[in-house]
This record gives sequence, C-alpha cells and structure tokens, in this order.
Amino acid sequence: METEKINHQPSSTDPLPPQQGYVRRDEESLSAQELYKKKRKKRLACVTSFLVLLAIAIIVYLIVATRYKTPRFRLKAASFSTFEVGNSTNPSFNLVMNARFSIKNRNFGRYKYDSGVVVFEYRGMAVGQAYIDDARVRARTTKKVNAMVVLNSGGLIGGDAVFDELGSDIGAGVLELRSRSELEGKIEVVRVIKKEKYARLNCTMDVQIATQSVQNLICE
Repeated sequence: METEKINHQPSSTDPLPPQQGYVRRDEESLSAQELYKKKRKKRLACVTSFLVLLAIAIIVYLIVATRYKTPRFRLKAASFSTFEVGNSTNPSFNLVMNARFSIKNRNFGRYKYDSGVVVFEYRGMAVGQAYIDDARVRARTTKKVNAMVVLNSGGLIGGDAVFDELGSDIGAGVLELRSRSELEGKIEVVRVIKKEKYARLNCTMDVQIATQSVQNLICE
C-alpha cells in the first residue's frame, strides 16, 4: 500500500511567525538615537556653560580694567656731569644734569604717550629743558627714562632783583629748582577700549653747591 504524501500549504488564516530580528533592530536604533540626543544635550550644556563663564570673566575684566588710573610721572634721581657756579657778587650757574625719570602705569592696559618736554625752573623762570620721546608703558609696569638737561642762568630775566636773589642763594649754598611737565597719552585695553590720560610731573629739589648733588627731591 502506497503511503500518501500530503503537502500542507499554509493558508491565509495561519498566523505568521514573529519577526523578532526586526523588533530587536528597531529597539537598538531607538536606543542609539536617545543616546545621541543625550550626548548632544550634554555638549550643548557644556558649551553654554563655558560661554556664560567666558562672558562673566570678560565683563569682570573690563570692569576692573576700565577703572582708569592716572599714570605717575616722576623725577627719580639726578646727578651732574658739569657743575659751574659763580659767587654771591657775580652770580651765575651752568649745570649739565643727568636726570632719571619714571613713568608708572597702574592700569591693566598699556599706556601710550606722545613726546613731551620737562621744563626746569629757578624762581618761576625756565632755565633748562629735558626732552622725552614718545613710547609705550606695558600694563602694571614702570618705564625708566634717562635725559640730559642743560641748566643755565643766562636766560633769567627781571633785572638786578633776580640776580640779587641768585647771589643770595649761592651764598647760602643752595639753588632751589622746580621741574614741570605733562605727557599726553592714552590707555589701551585689549586694543579696543581707549581712554585719554595725562601724566603730570611736578617736582621740587635743592641743588647743594658744596656737594654738587641734588637733595630733598619731592614730587607731587
């Protein structure tokens, strides 16, 4: 007896087997997308925090930096390479002074100043000048400037009264001098913010004839 082979054909009513592979891939894809979104949000939060901190730092820096302070211009020391002084009856003087100036910048930006002149006076009358070249002073630093000054009584005016006073000072052994100047410049912060500032010098000193030296050097 022949065995009858029956081929079972699936009908439209039979349930389909579960597609587990596709479900798993969809779940993995969703997990990857969520992870990417989380990482992206974290990066954005870090960048935002950094920008906020940077903005705060810049604001604080500008607040501190823009508290502009007037640079200090001073005569720090002086000596003489030539020292010729007359006497009380024939009063005169011819001095060559080696002066050392300082320009102190107390700001957080550099100070750029133009060239200027320091005038030396005896009893309110000019007797010599020192020339200061234009330059820059870095932030929070002091620049030293050396200059030679010829001080001569030949330019004094006022007649006998002035020379009588000069003779009296020479007899006392002391010549009182004053130096004045004003440097025009600008303070520059990050090369964008600029503020005009004048560095002023106003110093008095005693020239001791016996020791040929400067004493009691006082700057305001």
